[in-house]
Amino acid sequence: MPNDYFQFQQFRITQDACAQKVSTDACVLGAATDLSGASRILDLGTGTGLLALMAAQRAPAAEIDAIEIDPAAAAQAAANVATSPWPARIRVWPLSLAAYAASQPAPFSHIICNPPFFRHSLPPPNAARAAARHVGSTSLTFSDIASFAAAFLRPGGTLTVLLPPVEMTHFEHEAQAVGLATQARLVVRHQAGGRATRIISQMGRDQPTAVVETELCIKDKDGAASDYSTAFRALLAGFYLAL
Repeated sequence: MPNDYFQFQQFRITQDACAQKVSTDACVLGAATDLSGASRILDLGTGTGLLALMAAQRAPAAEIDAIEIDPAAAAQAAANVATSPWPARIRVWPLSLAAYAASQPAPFSHIICNPPFFRHSLPPPNAARAAARHVGSTSLTFSDIASFAAAFLRPGGTLTVLLPPVEMTHFEHEAQAVGLATQARLVVRHQAGGRATRIISQMGRDQPTAVVETELCIKDKDGAASDYSTAFRALLAGFYLAL
C-alpha cells in the first residue's frame, strides 16, 4: 500500500484522502517543466498539491493557483500548502475547470497539467480514482484543457502536459485545433532502451521552427532504486531526500 505521506526535501505531501498518490511521473513533470520567467502559474487538477508545491519551490517569484474538483483532495492539497514554506503564494480552488474559467481568472504565464488519460479501458471501481484517471469521468477532458489554455495563457505563455504517447497524440491534436502548437517534447522511458512510457509536451501560441525533442531514462537498467540514471538523479536532486 502507498504511504499516507511522501516527504520531500522542503515539503511533505500527505495523501491519504487523495485517489492519486505521489508518482514518479508527476515528480518528473514537476521538475522538468520549463518555468522560465514564471510569474503566474496554474496547476490544473492538483490532486495532492504536488505540482503546485514543486512549482513554488522552483519559481520563487510566481503566484500559483491550483484547482481540484474533488472536495477531499482539494482540502488535502490546501492542508499540504498550509504546512509548506509557501502558503502565501499558492491558492487552492475546490472547483471544476468550467467553474474556475467562469470566474475569469487573470491570464497565466504557465499552466501545468497531469490529466486523466485512460480513454478506452474500464474505469476502476473507486469513483474518486476513476475521476482522477479516466477521460470523460469529470469535466477535465483534453478538449476542455486545451481550450482553457488557449483562452487564459498570456502571450508567450506555455501549457505543459504529461500523458502516455498515444494519448499525447490525441491531446496535441486537440491543442492544435485551438491554436496551440507543440514546442518541445520530453520522451520518458523507464529504462535505457525501453519503450517510451510518458511524453511531456510543452505547447503555446508561438509556432516553433522545429519541435525540440529530448529524452529521459529513469533508470540505466531494470533494477533497484540504486540504478537511477544520472539524468534522473540530477533532475530530482532538489526534491527527493535520497536517490
